[in-house]
Amino acid sequence: MQRLTLLLSLLFFLSTATTFTRGHNITHILGKHPSFSTFNHYLTLTHLAGEINRRTTITICAVDNAAMSELLSKHPSIATIKNILSLHVLLDYFGTKKLHQIREGTALAATMFQATGSAPGSSGFVNITDVKGGKVGFGPEDNEGNLDVFYVKSLEEIPYNISVIQISKVLPSDVAAAPTPEPSAMNITDIMSAHGCKVFADALIANPEASKTYQDNIDGGLTVFCPLDDPFKAFSPKFKNLTASGKVSFLEFFGVPIYQSLAMLKSNNGIMNTLATDGEKKFDFTVQNDGEEVTLKTRSVTAKIAGTLIDEQPLAIYTTDKVLLPKELFKAAPAPEKEVADAPKSSKHKKPSSDGAPSDSPADSPDGDPADQTADDNASVTLHGGRVVAVVLSLCSRLLLL
Repeated sequence: MQRLTLLLSLLFFLSTATTFTRGHNITHILGKHPSFSTFNHYLTLTHLAGEINRRTTITICAVDNAAMSELLSKHPSIATIKNILSLHVLLDYFGTKKLHQIREGTALAATMFQATGSAPGSSGFVNITDVKGGKVGFGPEDNEGNLDVFYVKSLEEIPYNISVIQISKVLPSDVAAAPTPEPSAMNITDIMSAHGCKVFADALIANPEASKTYQDNIDGGLTVFCPLDDPFKAFSPKFKNLTASGKVSFLEFFGVPIYQSLAMLKSNNGIMNTLATDGEKKFDFTVQNDGEEVTLKTRSVTAKIAGTLIDEQPLAIYTTDKVLLPKELFKAAPAPEKEVADAPKSSKHKKPSSDGAPSDSPADSPDGDPADQTADDNASVTLHGGRVVAVVLSLCSRLLLL
């Protein structure tokens, strides 16, 4: 009986060990609460929603539509709204229980506004204090210690991943609310041309559709990874062979619709969507870092960030030493064949591979994802699940032999 109980326990462990949870989606969470629709809308418009979804251990201090109306009545720019809402994203988990059990009654939480580097000194931190009467007060550090914003209720908690709570009003901060000049007047192609990316800038100027996409996204946040002139010159013949729609997607692939400082890139490894991302057409790449070096990877190319042209929220432009190749337009590089010294030649004749095109030549089906994309996405789950299966089956077999 004891063996059977233990065996069942191991099988239960097996069934749960291979499961995994997907990341949270702040837009979906707030979508269940209509009275927060304006706050939700501006999280999307400022691209903060995407940044929130990529992080874990985070708290969103949401305000209702009435509080947002008061903020919007002052007609702040989109960039200023982004700064203010960034102050409402705490880079730590504060559920209801934790708020009422703050050690020594007070905690100082860093915010996404602080993480951008735009908040001088400690102005990007929020003071959270468990005050008398069971209330919890909030106040930015640049608010002279005033705690006139209070916790109202919890909207959703996923310990210890994300907590979404309501606070009574918008957090007052002169620094975050300071008028921010509209960046849309910046000419990004001029910036590129003057700093070693003229060939890419000229290609962007020659393509009004892609150029407009870049310009339209500056106000809400934009990061550009611009190939330097020499690698893009070498790539130009292949670029000219792309279709008109392929050229648009290719040029938009180098822009990311959120602001990412270099410090943020160094701390945020993972997949990044681009201006070309559209439903099943993923057009994404992977950001990886090793110390001070940040690399961008697609299936066939790894490029390194070589320099910074501008890094002023909401716009960042970096140079890269290679041209990134999206898998939707270019085939992956074939694996190198191993040479065996003095190996006898096979008498069998292999059929020529239909996949023998160069790694950066246009794909036969540019609109479709490669067949092994799903395998790539699920690789880590399969690996860990396989290890657990092997261990548990081994234990089960030993138990049955006892």
